Amino acid sequence: MTRPFTDRHIGPAPADAAAMLELLGHQDTESLLAAALPAGIASERLPDLPAAVSEAAVLTELHALADRNELVRPLIGTGYSPAFTPSVLLRGVLENPAWYTAYTPYQPEISQGRLEVLLTFQTMITDLTALDVANASLLDEGTAAAEAMACARRVVRGSATTFVIDADCHPQTIDVVTTRAAAAGVKALVAELDDPNLDLAGVFGVLAQYPGTSGRVVDLAPLAAQVHEAGALLVVAADLLALTLLTPPGEAGADVAVGSTQRFGLPLWFGGPHAAYMAVRAEHQRQLPGRLVGTSIDSAGRPALRLALQTREQHIRREKATSNICTAQVLPAVVAACYAQWHGPDGLRAIASRVADLTARLAAGLEASAHQVLGDTAFDTLRVQTDGPAAGLLDVAAARGYDLRSVDAATLGVSLDETCDETVVRDLLEIFGADVSAADRPAAPRLPAQLERTSGYLAHERFHAYRSETEMMRYLRRLSDRDLALDRTMIPLGSCTMKLNAATEMAAISWRGFTDVHPFAPAERSAGYRSLIADLEAWLVALSGYDAVSVQPNSGAQGEFAGLLAIRRYHESRGDAENGTARDVVLVPASAHGTNAASATLAGLRVAVVKTAGDGSIDVDDLRVVLAKHEAKVAGLMITYPSTHGVYESTVREVCELVHEAGGQVYLDGANLNALVGVSRPGDLGADVSHFNLHKTFCIPHGGGGPGVGPIGVKAHLAPFLPSSAVVPGAGPESSPGAVAAAPWGSAGVLPISWAYIRLMGAPGLRSATAMAVLAANYVAARLREAFPVLYAGAGGLVAHECILDLRPLTASSRITVEDVAKRLIDYGFHAPTMSFPVAGTLMVEPTESESLAELDRFCDAMLAIREEIAAVERGEVTAADSVLRGAPHDAHTVTADVWERAYSRSLAAWPGHAVAGGARMDKYWPPVGRIDNAYGDRNLVCTCPPVEAYAD
Repeated sequence: MTRPFTDRHIGPAPADAAAMLELLGHQDTESLLAAALPAGIASERLPDLPAAVSEAAVLTELHALADRNELVRPLIGTGYSPAFTPSVLLRGVLENPAWYTAYTPYQPEISQGRLEVLLTFQTMITDLTALDVANASLLDEGTAAAEAMACARRVVRGSATTFVIDADCHPQTIDVVTTRAAAAGVKALVAELDDPNLDLAGVFGVLAQYPGTSGRVVDLAPLAAQVHEAGALLVVAADLLALTLLTPPGEAGADVAVGSTQRFGLPLWFGGPHAAYMAVRAEHQRQLPGRLVGTSIDSAGRPALRLALQTREQHIRREKATSNICTAQVLPAVVAACYAQWHGPDGLRAIASRVADLTARLAAGLEASAHQVLGDTAFDTLRVQTDGPAAGLLDVAAARGYDLRSVDAATLGVSLDETCDETVVRDLLEIFGADVSAADRPAAPRLPAQLERTSGYLAHERFHAYRSETEMMRYLRRLSDRDLALDRTMIPLGSCTMKLNAATEMAAISWRGFTDVHPFAPAERSAGYRSLIADLEAWLVALSGYDAVSVQPNSGAQGEFAGLLAIRRYHESRGDAENGTARDVVLVPASAHGTNAASATLAGLRVAVVKTAGDGSIDVDDLRVVLAKHEAKVAGLMITYPSTHGVYESTVREVCELVHEAGGQVYLDGANLNALVGVSRPGDLGADVSHFNLHKTFCIPHGGGGPGVGPIGVKAHLAPFLPSSAVVPGAGPESSPGAVAAAPWGSAGVLPISWAYIRLMGAPGLRSATAMAVLAANYVAARLREAFPVLYAGAGGLVAHECILDLRPLTASSRITVEDVAKRLIDYGFHAPTMSFPVAGTLMVEPTESESLAELDRFCDAMLAIREEIAAVERGEVTAADSVLRGAPHDAHTVTADVWERAYSRSLAAWPGHAVAGGARMDKYWPPVGRIDNAYGDRNLVCTCPPVEAYAD
């Protein structure tokens, strides 16, 4: 009989779990849960979910769902284009756990591979846009445009409150930007930018689409001059492929460029995940949101990469942060960058030229027919005014296997892409009743000659070195070998659950039935996706105790924003915004995730801080004081449960009741849901809304820092205020505040992963996973407590799914810091726990249910060995400065150098303590660089690929 999937997902075998329980003094996991959870927190029964099925059965069901998605070739455009993912990238990146199981590169010494590709991504963006600095990706084009609006408002200080949006922008971008503008108190004005009566007085920024959603290509230079004369910034949403042929935004005078890299090798995926980009002029680089990769040097003075400037700015600046986005779309960005490396500048230009030529041939053939092509410029998109009802031609096209864009009753849109050829053009001409021979004849270009790009791009060696599959395959392997991901070792990060991303769960995301569906295709094309999404939403309702769920938010930060927006709109619907009585204060505990405060600001709410009690819980007395201080202004409270300190707080129901009595709502951050699933439900605890990190609890991989998915669940009274889509009717309630992501269902392409996980586990399996996560955390805490005090604990000294190790006494006695311990763990072959969050000078450990007892013991043994190394410093045998901890991590270049002048041996540096046992010497992970100098990198900010000579030994 096939073993159940729970045995594959959960690491410790029954005998190992029994040994762990014995150490803790419990007979089984149920007694452990009963002791760890305060009275009244646990659910009385399991969630109502379908029974678990086998891996084979899940794959069969997923195939059936994929088959229900009708694969009609989408020529709809609007920023989503079919693209071919080179097979070497599909197998070498998207389907490779070395890439998709990695974590955000906060520990740069063990992230040099993906940091190199992200730096390549930034270089690609700056080259193609002709701007100075680009970030390491954003969530999608719509949210990138909204971030650019916020950036422009920060730069253009003064009384201007209007942001002008090009009427020729993609409709989903307009939708997202207007939603964000309304929350921020910005007047969003959608206008024709060539209107001679357009008044830019009181405007701080203008957003233009290039080429427009209609296909039109205009000269941006006059617009830039007009915008700058008004004292505003010009933001351009640009198609990267078109920029290989057209004058780039930076050369035309734009201050900011945003867009999507989807057509650089990423599937449509029903709308995502896709890496957006944002680039700015150098003088605005400190206003750039998101992640920024920069160059620096390591301890030996060699070049090294790390996250620059805003690495953890949400936690540092909180409500004053530039954005609530705390990560990026790393995995899609890696594919996009490697796609550019695979094709190089000449290959990209050839692809773009072919698309433009096919578009010109199609236009020429249509213009010779009874239909009218609107406009005389185009890159890949045409608008065709038909000589009769457009609906009839839509049906004819669909019958021939093509979906076109319905613009209005008499107008259709057609967008070509890299997968099109002359056959497609002939088919389209025949559909429109035109002369098909035009497809085979040269046609006059439709790109304006004066806008032809003359500047070079992608000149760096990285865009020229990997043309053969052999070289690209080896390049990807070399880069992944520089990183330490979950495929090599446990990643014991508190607050950022890193658990098994099973191959069966991942399988479906590269099937054509899921990859080739356009988010704005007719509804009947996506029946499989819609059924899967309906299942997932219903299962999340059952697991959470809420009444409705939206999967649109495409990150945890966007889930926070959407949840707070729902709270704000709820209060407004009750008249709480009238007569100056707006409920606009959100209470945030001092220990909260930094994104909480940043999200509140984005939602147009003010932040009031609630103190943390000595045991790490919310200070209920201070909560009463803060509630009384703000009285009728309280919109709600944001809490995390279990708490950010890794404890099941006993006062959670009382806290919720106090906030409700004050007229507020309770937002429960779902970051720690891995300690609740199948055991307790946020909706039953008194919360009104939560986001769920599908990239944590529900097995979507972190991908090196993205993609993430952050759906929200709400009680019935907040359901009318869930996100919606102005493009797809029915994708949200009519009373919605608007869209928070460009695609109606967010990053739908990775939802099959979470669907498969829940289907494979069933309610009993999910409860077992939670119980094992709690057991693993308490086992680690018990083994390490004497060496490293556990800062917070609940009843009986138990923690939830994570524990905080307090290194502050050791730092005081030895001057060894949490950073020293984190870097030394690399020598033992481990990724470090979370450093100095939520308490400075501590390490937060979350082992997850997927790690075996052997791996848990290996980590504990490493920590105990490190404690002995600290003890040597405490005894005065070596100074902190000369210790093996301060010298860590030790790369092969340093250990094998001819000269060794350190106070400890080479073998202690490279093969410490227990790590020699069990073949660890043979399997040794060597960090590619020594400890990186972060300050040097910020003082000497370089965020594009350095010359190859910089890496010469």
